[in-house]
Amino acid sequence: MNPAKHHEVLLNIAAQAFEAARKYHQHKVIGIEHIPNNRSAIVAVNHSLATYDITLLMTAMYTERGILPRPLVDRLFFKVPLVGPIAANFFGAVQGSQESAEQLLTDGEVITVAPGGMREALRPSREKYQINWDHRIGFCRLAMKTQTPIILAACPKADDLYDVYPSHLTAWFYKTYKIPVFLARGLGFTPIPRPVRLTHFCSEPLYPPKWSDDEKQREKSLSSFHKKLVQEMEKLMKSGE
Repeated sequence: MNPAKHHEVLLNIAAQAFEAARKYHQHKVIGIEHIPNNRSAIVAVNHSLATYDITLLMTAMYTERGILPRPLVDRLFFKVPLVGPIAANFFGAVQGSQESAEQLLTDGEVITVAPGGMREALRPSREKYQINWDHRIGFCRLAMKTQTPIILAACPKADDLYDVYPSHLTAWFYKTYKIPVFLARGLGFTPIPRPVRLTHFCSEPLYPPKWSDDEKQREKSLSSFHKKLVQEMEKLMKSGE
């Protein structure tokens, strides 16, 4: 079995499991038609503590649009026993890097990225519905270099799945070891996520400026494009309030 077919078979199995989670959260995607199924694209999402809301979006992309998304994930996932192989084999996850992302886009793939990463996921609940994309410009540079459109996908209520408490321990572990150590609770005092209704709001494709050989002009365009994306994402994160 070729790798693409193997990925599709495993994704079919995973999709069935996550459809149950979608029902639990009455999950839906508004604007899913903006995600192309015939060309490469970058789908940029917010990062909640739960994280699996991103997988619900990927499941919808597959079941409703026939898209086999390729998530770019933090290298930490590949250091955790079982988690890395499951992410790679069932969801086609790839350790995030400019090189791997460029190759996927060159091959016509749709990739998902969470620019805020673990730093955004560990935000305390007093900062919910906010994004933390300051200085996270790698995905913008990728879009410009490959001339690939970006679709923003925000799921604000994913921040309501857990109460996340501020902790100096959380900040220290992340700053020192890049390890997610946190204090949180879900349903009652359990780690079970609350049955919050989740909706992803997708933007129309946002096209990057042309790549310039002039470094000064390129960096200026990059900064402007990043600012535009952040503003649009902040608007989407206020959807459904």
